[in-house]
Order: sequence, then C-alpha cells, then structure tokens
Amino acid sequence: MMRGPEKSAMAVRRPNGKIFFEEEQNEKKARPRICRAPFIRGVFGFVDSMRLGYKYLMRSAEIFCEEDDTEAKNSAQTVQETAEQGAVRDVAQETGKAQAEEPKSIFGKATMTAIMVIATVLGVATALGLFFWLPTFVYQLLADHVLPESFAASRLTRSVFEGLFKIFILVLYMALVSLMKDIRRTFMYHGAEHKTIFCYENGMPLTVENVRKQRRFHPRCGTSFLILMLLVSIVIGLFIPTQFGNLTGVLNTVVRAAVKILLIPVMMGIGYELLKLAGRYDNLFTRIISAPGMWLQRITVREPDDGMIECAIMAFVAVMPEEDKEFYLVSKEDQEQK
Repeated sequence: MMRGPEKSAMAVRRPNGKIFFEEEQNEKKARPRICRAPFIRGVFGFVDSMRLGYKYLMRSAEIFCEEDDTEAKNSAQTVQETAEQGAVRDVAQETGKAQAEEPKSIFGKATMTAIMVIATVLGVATALGLFFWLPTFVYQLLADHVLPESFAASRLTRSVFEGLFKIFILVLYMALVSLMKDIRRTFMYHGAEHKTIFCYENGMPLTVENVRKQRRFHPRCGTSFLILMLLVSIVIGLFIPTQFGNLTGVLNTVVRAAVKILLIPVMMGIGYELLKLAGRYDNLFTRIISAPGMWLQRITVREPDDGMIECAIMAFVAVMPEEDKEFYLVSKEDQEQK
C-alpha cells in the first residue's frame, strides 16, 4: 500500500500469481489550520495512517477470500465434469454433485468485519495493558520488595525502567511474530516498499533492477516512529508523579498508567516531529535518534523478491506526481537501449 499527496493505491499478489491493483483519491478533510501545526499534526497523521492501513488490510483479506472462492468453484466444476465422463460415473457422481455446489465462505463479509473490529479492540486493549500498565506494575513490585526505598522513589529510575521495559516488550513481540511465515512475507513487502521509495528519492527510474539494489532501512519508517514514541515516553515519565495522593498498591499503579495513556497524543506529536527531522536532515543528532529504529527494522523489514518489488512499484507509480512519471517510468525497450 502506498499513499501520496492526492491518491492512495494498493497492489496485491493473488495466489495465482497475478497482481490485483486498486487506487482511490485521498479524502480531503476540512480540518482547522491548527491540526496541521507542529506537534499536533502527528496525532492526526497517525490516526489517518491507522485508519487507512486497517481499511486496506480488510480489502486485501477480501481479495484473498475471493480468490479462494474462485479456485474452489473451478475445482468443483472440474470434479463434476471428470465424474460424469469417467468410468466410475455412478460412484463419483454424488461426490461431484456435492463438490460442485457453489462454495460459500465460512465467514461472510459482515462476520469478517465484526471479527476484525473485535480483534482490533482486543489488540488495542492488550497493547495498553502491555505498554502502560505492565511496566508500572512490575516496577512497583520491585520497589515494594527488592529496590531500596530511596532508589525506588526516584522518578528517573522509574521512568528509565518503564521505558526500557516497553522497548524490550516491543522487540520481543516483533521477534516472535517474525517467526510466522505470513508475517515474514509481510515484512518482505515492507522491504519492497522502502526500497521503492529510496529508488524514487535517489532519482532513479523505477525498475526492478534499480529498486533491488536500494537500502531497505528507511529513517521515516513506522517502526522508527514506535521506538521514538517509547523513548519520548521516558522523558515524559520524568514529569509524572510516582505517587498520587494517598493512593497505594494497585490503585496507584492504575492511576499512573491512566495518566500515561492520556499523554499518548503528546508522545505521538513529539515522536512525529523527530521522525520528520530524521528524514529531512542527515547529521549526528538525526543519526542518533534514528539508530534505535533502524536497528529494529532489521526485524521488521526483510529483503523482498522481485515479485514483491513489482507490487510496490505498481502501487507507488499510481500515487507519484504526474510530472515525475515521464522520467521515472522506463519501458523495457528503453531499458534495453540504455
């Protein structure tokens, strides 16, 4: 999936090897000017990206299910014709009839939508628990039973521990899901996306050969954004009290976690600006803030194959500025001449 200033596009590789392509105009939302201000625009940009990513994820799942249904219909028709023509017609005819019935998806579109909504809600709830409640809870256990009282009461100690604990959870999660075959393929498509964007930014024609030799780690990646948010949360944590009034135990932990959840927009805004800064400039500071995200991309961004690169190019071409297409699109004949 690629998103440009005017359009968004999606290219999906079907199981039969063909590419399904779809594009649409971006919605022009009349938001107040303040929504485009620094440290505020990041929140709206993140929400838009999540919404669009969810939409195209659902659409790609529908396309995959449609392909399965089509293959099932063709297979059923072949079975019926073979049964009617074979020597064992009497025995196989009933089987052919049963398989020739129009296949129905186990889950209808409405059911799939409901499942995805429920999964999203559970996913968000799990993420909030893992990244906001669990670090606070674990530190409180250590403070109550292991750490010296003066050391445990330090905001710096608590904030650094909770921030590093969040990063540990994120890295562990990414490493574990990368062991799944489908997720590995998703990370390979992620690599195709990065390489295609690099090819465009480096002013090279968008060919499979040119894209293949580009770097796969990009400073403006969403993975880097996640790490930056977690690092920013360490600084923000310095300003959050360790003790809220006379609250103790679990109740104090819950309140502290709730405060951190309410500060998520602040983390988003600062993280987004740092990400844009890292993508715009190349100096010591931007390399330092980019380093954690670039390292994590070794897990979330894999080397793609040529078929994945073709999908990425097709989607990117649809969203790139019209004035650039004449240069960046090179026909096979032109490539051979060069």
